[in-house]
Amino acid sequence: MAEWSIRPASTADVAAVAELRAEVLRADLERLGRYDGQRVRQRLRDGFAPAYTWVVEVGGVFAGCVALRPGTDAHWLEHFYLAPQLQGSGIGTAVLRTLLDRCDRDGTPVRLNVLQGSPARRLYERHGFTLETEDPVDVFMVRAPSDEPKVSM
Repeated sequence: MAEWSIRPASTADVAAVAELRAEVLRADLERLGRYDGQRVRQRLRDGFAPAYTWVVEVGGVFAGCVALRPGTDAHWLEHFYLAPQLQGSGIGTAVLRTLLDRCDRDGTPVRLNVLQGSPARRLYERHGFTLETEDPVDVFMVRAPSDEPKVSM
């Protein structure tokens, strides 16, 4: 696995994150008949909250992002995108594990939604997320905080 790091996002990151979102979601949204490049970028811009977002860097270069937004009864894992050439390399798993460990220490459940048929759902299921509800486009999942000791793999 390549060396990676996360840093707090800033408003200057919004364009790179919006472009990555459009690239990463394109296949799933096209399969669902819902891809509109302008809309997918604008939805990210409209909801971008740097205070809750981190940029993933590999070798000091932008490689992805993830947000963990506080909600009333859980944190929401949002905008988790990794450059396609890095998917499957273990970086996404490591980033997710880092965020979930923080939530576990705080005793905070985590919620997310993933597109129907997205391969990302398997990643979330491996990390303890379970189905909460679903509709024709989205699958909503939740994960209770774990109190099990962390084991390095």
